[in-house]
Order: sequence, then C-alpha cells, then structure tokens
Amino acid sequence: MISPAAPEPQSKTPHLVIFDCDGVLVDSEPIAIDVLVETVAALGVHIATDIAYRDFLGRTLKTVSASLATDHGVTMDAAALDDMRHRLYARYESALKPMPGISGVLDTLDVPACVASSSVYERIEISLKLTGLYDRFAPNIYSATMVARGKPAPDLFLFAAQQMGIAPADCVVIEDSPAGVTAAKAAGMAVIAFTGGSHIGPAGLKPQLAALNPDVLIDDLHNLPNCLRSLPAKSSQA
Repeated sequence: MISPAAPEPQSKTPHLVIFDCDGVLVDSEPIAIDVLVETVAALGVHIATDIAYRDFLGRTLKTVSASLATDHGVTMDAAALDDMRHRLYARYESALKPMPGISGVLDTLDVPACVASSSVYERIEISLKLTGLYDRFAPNIYSATMVARGKPAPDLFLFAAQQMGIAPADCVVIEDSPAGVTAAKAAGMAVIAFTGGSHIGPAGLKPQLAALNPDVLIDDLHNLPNCLRSLPAKSSQA
C-alpha cells in the first residue's frame, strides 16, 4: 500500500502589513530606554537598563507610569513627563535613524501598510518625519492612545485593521517586543518577530520572542519581502 504524499505547506500573501514603529521602522528603543532611566534617576530611583527593557519595552506611557509607581515607587507627574518628552525629542533630533533596509522593503510592498504603535501620536509622527518615513504611511498611523487597552491586548491591531478595512486573519504584524507579538497573536493575525534592532541583544529579547512562537523570526529587514510572500497560512485562512 502506498501512503499518500504529505500535503504541500500552504502560504498566503497578507492583504495588510501592520508595522510597529519603535524598534521596527526606527532604531529608537535604546534612546527611549536611556532617557527613561535618566528621568527616573533624576527622581531618585535607579533602574538597571536590562530591567527597564524587560518591564517597559513596547508598552504605553500609561502602562509604564503605572508600573513605575507600583513596582518602583516613582510618580511621574506632569513636569517629569514633560521633561522626559523634551529630552527624548532632543535625542531623536541628533541620533534617531531609520532601521537599515526599511526603505527598500517599503518599495517592494504591493499591499497596503500602516503603523500601529504604543507611542503617543506626536512621538510616532516626529520619529517618522525625522527618518523620512512619514509620507510612506500617512494618514494610516495609529497610536495606542486611540484604543482602550495598549499592547499586549489586541485592541490596537484590531483597530488598525478595522480602519484599513481588512479582516484580522488577512493581516500580518511586524513586531520587535514580546508585548507586541502577544498582541498580534491575540488579534488572530500572523506575526513576524524582528530581532535586528540594536536593542535586541542588550535586552536579551531574541529567546523571549522565539518562545512566543511567532510565524516567522527574522534579524534582517532585507529578508522581509520573501517572508511576506511565503508566510505560512493559518488554518482559518486555508
């Protein structure tokens, strides 16, 4: 008796690519974490950089502020938040760069793309304008301030898909943080974990991201177009 051949693995090209901003489009995470640690230190509390990466990466400012208060006894009042914002934007002006390869990736996309970030809209806009990426996405830029719950809840990605008129099952998310990968999976979307940012090594994120079982894990954005063309189809999509 001849056993039937195993079925060929199925793949599906997504109808929408949702990019996280910090750590995916722009190499901003080390800058943001350094500024946060400096701001908290000025308030008298010293947090190790690796702890800051672990607790705050990919989170909304609201979540970060709550965690600082609960876990570290730090109250970020309006003055402290304003100081941190000014420090961050000044550092962006001098040091923020687009992620290597992202412009070429965007040139190859033949499906719609948008941005869905935990940052406030102002910060996303500044980041994208400084790196020449704003016109690539505007007006399809979504902030976690537009939804009830930030990552790791799925709200932001579901909101972005709704605004773009694409079903969640037809979306793929490009993320660099555990919170973002968790949010994408909770939204029922395919997710590609990107580990090429300069923060990934210091934060020890690669094994954390791999443990979350993203559909694909890449460390070079130049590989993204091929990954999008051969993305494994979910059973609900087959």
